[in-house]
Amino acid sequence: MEPTTLIYGRAGDHLLALDLYRRPGARHAIVMVHGGAWMANDRQTPRVVCAALAERGFAVFSLDFRDGRNGRHPCAVADITAGIRFVRRMAEPLDVDAGRIGLIGSSSGGHLVLMSAYSADRDEHRTTEVARSLDGDDFGEAHESAAVGYVISLWPVSDPLARFRYAKEVGRDELVAAHLRYFEDENHMAASSVQRLLRDGPDARPATLVVQPGADQNVPQAMTLDLVAALQQADVPFRYLFNPGLPHAYAYQASAETSRLVNELVPFIDEHR
Repeated sequence: MEPTTLIYGRAGDHLLALDLYRRPGARHAIVMVHGGAWMANDRQTPRVVCAALAERGFAVFSLDFRDGRNGRHPCAVADITAGIRFVRRMAEPLDVDAGRIGLIGSSSGGHLVLMSAYSADRDEHRTTEVARSLDGDDFGEAHESAAVGYVISLWPVSDPLARFRYAKEVGRDELVAAHLRYFEDENHMAASSVQRLLRDGPDARPATLVVQPGADQNVPQAMTLDLVAALQQADVPFRYLFNPGLPHAYAYQASAETSRLVNELVPFIDEHR
């Protein structure tokens, strides 16, 4: 499936693009956020899952956003929430339902979608200008909400400081370097924890699905179980899906396991769409 590319926002000199995957008549919008340790990959990285969800009848908007290559946290959250506002603002010309938008992210993108879902409309997340038309040649402040009906987080790096220390312990120098590109220091990582946000009190509590592969070498299972505990304490309605034997980011490639994952996501989406 070939997507349609649109410009959804602007941050300084950066024009922000998205790819829209859909079949005719698909009205339920899903915003997709790729992973890449906050400094790699782009909107085409999750194309396999985007196309599979589009085949199941969803309109999937896969975003580019600023990361450690051109910004610091929370610049990506500001861009992602701008993408949600764009979809909501352009709901009529895009022929999607503005009332119920879903959000999916993986790995570092899993961290970003959780931060976005639980604190979407904070002032610090309204710094990215949103396109005022589908032409992408006029931008401005968006007054629309970036609230979502549900969020799906695939193998999320939910606690950046915990993962930073894990990466140092196991000698994953590329991950250590990635953290230091997107976050200023360890205090900044600690302040950017989803668990901390939940324990301090989230602004919103959308239904949440967390997926953890059993053979993930990038995200320790203990971190995800700590996220589950924080979700319970914050009274967020959630489900936890554990897939034994599978590696980190396995769904970026076409496979039987990726197809199975999509089949596992669809009932959750249908329940909350």
